[in-house]
Amino acid sequence: MPRLPRLSGSDLLRALQRACWHESRTRGSHVVLRHSSRPGRVVIPVHAGRTLKPKTLLAILDSAGITVNQLRDLL
Repeated sequence: MPRLPRLSGSDLLRALQRACWHESRTRGSHVVLRHSSRPGRVVIPVHAGRTLKPKTLLAILDSAGITVNQLRDLL
């Protein structure tokens, strides 16, 4: 498995928007994304100045259907 990048919530948000995920709504510091051709949603915590924990990042990528290599290409 390739090394997981350390990202903030806003960096991950920009990367997923490049992968055609669009912002559905925002509640507090959490952004809900939806994809036009995939069912479900992805919730990203966007806390200023904090990086996402590795397990949180892996869970978000799993629910988005994106691999670590695909994420690196989107960055």
